[in-house]
Amino acid sequence: MSPTKTNIFILGATGYIGGSVLNRFLNRPDAASLNFTALVRSAEKAEKFQQLGVNAVVGSHTDVALVEKLASEADVVLSIADCDYLPAAQAFLKGLENRFKATGNVPILIHTISPFGLVQRLLTNRCAGVLIDDAAGAFAGETIYDDTNPDQIETLAPSQPHRIVDLAIVKADKEGYVKTYIILPSTIYGLVSNKLVDLGIQNPHSIQIPALIDASLARGQGGMVGQGKNIWPNVHIDDGTNVRFSISPLLMINLPLVVDLYIVLYDSIKNNPATGHGREGFYFGENDEYTLYQIGKTISEVLVEMGKGKSPEPTTFSKEEIDKYFGGSAYLGTNSRCRANRSRAIGWKPTKTTADMLASIKPEVTASLHRRAVPLR
Repeated sequence: MSPTKTNIFILGATGYIGGSVLNRFLNRPDAASLNFTALVRSAEKAEKFQQLGVNAVVGSHTDVALVEKLASEADVVLSIADCDYLPAAQAFLKGLENRFKATGNVPILIHTISPFGLVQRLLTNRCAGVLIDDAAGAFAGETIYDDTNPDQIETLAPSQPHRIVDLAIVKADKEGYVKTYIILPSTIYGLVSNKLVDLGIQNPHSIQIPALIDASLARGQGGMVGQGKNIWPNVHIDDGTNVRFSISPLLMINLPLVVDLYIVLYDSIKNNPATGHGREGFYFGENDEYTLYQIGKTISEVLVEMGKGKSPEPTTFSKEEIDKYFGGSAYLGTNSRCRANRSRAIGWKPTKTTADMLASIKPEVTASLHRRAVPLR
């Protein structure tokens, strides 16, 4: 008798993060023991997902009845889509509760707060953010959040719309019908190259740096908010080298490829019952910090080198430019600082630094000449 397979339902499989996570799972040595279901908007993309062995269902995360149904059939839900749409969160939590009642087994939820959502939507009143201030590029913030400190995380105001989703997820864990884990990436960078990208079903670009590049190309000069003194953490999309892949506590396989935080967390959940969840289940993704000035200067230097910039020094975006390119939001000038101590404690070992991030900008500029502009509004 063959062992029972683990059913994994993923929201956001066509996105920059979600597609990369799905690709990791599809390349696991134990991938044959996993059943994948993805919710996608396009019937054409659904057909291509089927070619990869993924059961693709056409629909949207706004179809809450469908989200609830698919979650009720899953042992694991990977939520890597809209981090702020409460009805979708309520739907997959209800589905997971139904799964628990039907099987008696506690399912797993790994939810993502996207780096874009952390700030941009807060400042445009569409989604609350966390870990940020209103520096407008004028100073480096001193507050540093620690993912091993739930008391500090709980100081974030519950009145913020985004926190409503977080709190609903943590509450569900406390009620005992699901174990919840929340991943908070920082500025993610790096061009994605994998089977999903080759098939045209995954976005290979991040948001923050490409959007800055697009604005800089349009104005013929690298830019920054204010003086660009504000600080953000960063992490490469594929970072997590030197991690051993565990299929079971007795079988460890050295991966030839980098492994991201989602895989490390999934394995820790499966193999270590003490893995933090609920209020102690926040996992930051960061490895080094940068100032906005550093990015603006590097973009400026690359544009000059390519004959598309006026000066190797960035200049401050005017109010009109912030309105035009960033929807009126100065969020790129905020501070957002954190330490991924809990993530490292479970075995995540990022290696790439700010130097790697800055080195990635020239390839991003080259790629930007052959893609549509990244909207940041």
